[in-house]
Amino acid sequence: VHIDSYRLSQNYPNPFNPVTNIKFDIPRSGLVKITIYDLLGREVINLVNQQMQPGSYNVDWDASNYPSGVYFYTLVTRDNSLTRKMVLLK
Repeated sequence: VHIDSYRLSQNYPNPFNPVTNIKFDIPRSGLVKITIYDLLGREVINLVNQQMQPGSYNVDWDASNYPSGVYFYTLVTRDNSLTRKMVLLK
């Protein structure tokens, strides 16, 4: 499967409690970061921070220790940044 662009899918399920899954596609190898932020833009957790090869990936976030609310997750690479919103309902 050839991946031709960066993609950050909507997390599933959304709203979620307490675990959600995030899918993303990487067309080129390089450093990949996926970071969760709260509504005020504070970094909550870094889910991914590593060199990755091209491909499709999944990462889970277990938000058991975090309060209900709106969160943002961002995929950052050398030449791209994508952000989506998710809702944690407890």
